[in-house]
Amino acid sequence: MKVLAVRLDSDGDVLLTGPAIRAVAGHADEVVAVVGPKGRQAAALLPGVTRTEVWHCGWVDGDAPPVDDASVADAVARLAAHGADEAVVFTSFHQSPLPTALVLRLAGVRRITGASVDFAGGLLDVRARPGHPDPAHPAHDPTADLDEDLPEPERALAIAARGGFTLPPDDDGRLRVATGGASGEAAQLLARHGVTGPYVVLHPGASVPARAWPPQRCAEGVAALSAAGHRVLVTGSPGETALTAAVAGTAGVDLGGASSFPVLAEVLRGADAVVVGNTGPAHLAAAVGTPVVSLFAPVVPPERWAPYGVPRVLLGDQDAACRGTRARECPVPGHPCLAGVAPEDVVTAVTRLKR
Repeated sequence: MKVLAVRLDSDGDVLLTGPAIRAVAGHADEVVAVVGPKGRQAAALLPGVTRTEVWHCGWVDGDAPPVDDASVADAVARLAAHGADEAVVFTSFHQSPLPTALVLRLAGVRRITGASVDFAGGLLDVRARPGHPDPAHPAHDPTADLDEDLPEPERALAIAARGGFTLPPDDDGRLRVATGGASGEAAQLLARHGVTGPYVVLHPGASVPARAWPPQRCAEGVAALSAAGHRVLVTGSPGETALTAAVAGTAGVDLGGASSFPVLAEVLRGADAVVVGNTGPAHLAAAVGTPVVSLFAPVVPPERWAPYGVPRVLLGDQDAACRGTRARECPVPGHPCLAGVAPEDVVTAVTRLKR
């Protein structure tokens, strides 16, 4: 049996879906991870994935090509070429699986599972109905079979289970990645920068600006951690080299743009702790078992999106005015929810978590 596991978001979202994809893989001969271009790096590291199909979907990614006859026809043709028997559409609480399910149906997929608050008609064969099934919850819905307050990995597992895909008893359901031979490359990278012995990673960038600790605060954090006796590595993508250089200054080691995603995973694996906002590397750190100091802007709920399955300290004003807005740019002047986090708070958090 061939199954399409669909998660059309970014690397962090794909990593959070990893345990559910392993659940699907345990019942399938082949699993095709259908992801957006911003999620392909993570998909390549997920155990259970046989191959990856990249779909730049216009109702998920705002940077995608227009949704028109041509783009939909292209998606239908590429998905149909896999000849899949089933598909599981993984979505977050704010997303609908129905447009994606329509394309999958046009591609000839016979059985489709997804979570939808809306009536799905013939688009979903198995529908998980989101809500609050706990009678103690003020918005209790006795017909719901998917608790909306679940952490994202557990939500994805619940969607998979509704379709009949469950983890084996020996799988703990934590995030996991397979990096191949990247550990040797990571060791070479660290050696070139003279890094020996313990270190802490600070990752200043974020895919969503509202979720980033301000750059000046990041630089102060590097200086404070260094003064407290920590070797601090500053990581970032090739497009963030100016940021990482400014943040590292003379106190940190600038690794901006120096590593692939698998090598970054291994650098994070070797850290005593990772200081990072709510962005992909936070979940990558969790996937390699490293404690996380999470600089978490409350634009999305931490109970759903905070680093999963590892020791963590959550910093940031969770009652700030931006709470629950899903804002990409901070709607409050001065970005107070994270700007108010002092470097000393980060040093204290790292001391609590340090392995």
